[in-house]
Amino acid sequence: MSFAWPWMFLLLPLPWLAWKFLPPATPGAALRLPQPVSLTAGDGHAQPRRGRLAVAILAWTLLVCAAARPQQLAPPQAIAHSGRALMLAVDCSGSMAIEDMRFGDTVVSRFAAVKAIAQRFIKMRSGDDVGLILFGTHAYLLTPMTFDVDAVAKQMEGAAVGLAGRETAIGDAITLAVKHLDALPARARVLVLLTDGVNTAGSVAPLDAARLAKAAGVRIYTIGVGSDTQAVSAFGMQLSVPDNQLDAKALTQIADETGGRFFRAADGEELAAAYRTIDALEPLATGHSLLRPDHEWYPWPLGLALLLGCALLPWRILLARGARFA
Repeated sequence: MSFAWPWMFLLLPLPWLAWKFLPPATPGAALRLPQPVSLTAGDGHAQPRRGRLAVAILAWTLLVCAAARPQQLAPPQAIAHSGRALMLAVDCSGSMAIEDMRFGDTVVSRFAAVKAIAQRFIKMRSGDDVGLILFGTHAYLLTPMTFDVDAVAKQMEGAAVGLAGRETAIGDAITLAVKHLDALPARARVLVLLTDGVNTAGSVAPLDAARLAKAAGVRIYTIGVGSDTQAVSAFGMQLSVPDNQLDAKALTQIADETGGRFFRAADGEELAAAYRTIDALEPLATGHSLLRPDHEWYPWPLGLALLLGCALLPWRILLARGARFA
């Protein structure tokens, strides 16, 4: 057992210091009671009971202990890694909520299809250094580069449409990915970019970001998701028209500029095929590292501190007031 933030124990004497050095409260106005009440020094309620004081000290100690984040290190696990750094940049703009992706026998939203297959793809990346970026109006690093692919898959599972805004900042997503991939030692750096639209936000043009990726040795694989046609209503009839929202030309140029490849995924099968092709990339290096997962124990002292805090509440007064109003 160890503590992630042991310096939090410096807060233990804080209540005593506050009692010792802070000035006492200013006496207020006289309190007029409807009937005489004896307030003598011998009254059990005049001074805090020793039992309540002990409970308060224990509750504060447990609260500080929880803030220090007690952890238990699991036995080290040897992981064979490929030496490849792979960043996944997923579009979560508003248009990803369109339901036009056939996934098996059902039609689901673009983001639901991407999320389902991306989680499967991530879990198969054992040995790769994997990270996750979500982008919409802005681009955010959701998970930094890590060998813990299960943690990345869980972060992908919790993602939602509109989390990063409703527009599409493709250039900013590429720039952010290059920044985090370039910080790693030289190795096969790969960015898988999934989007269903055209660049409508951000401060960096997609092609400028692609040139930056090429200079950093980052290979970009772009995947355009969404059906080739979209249904529109006209005169009470459902018509299929070409979907012109996807900028396939720009995505192809981005991939070609960096030595990658563009994939068109109009349904779940094509999306899965694109992932399988990327999965066939040969790793450039092999090696081993040790992973020691941490088990967090802070909920236990935190829960006990809250229970003890509830025990310090003036239940007799509160129940009496409740009975009076009832």
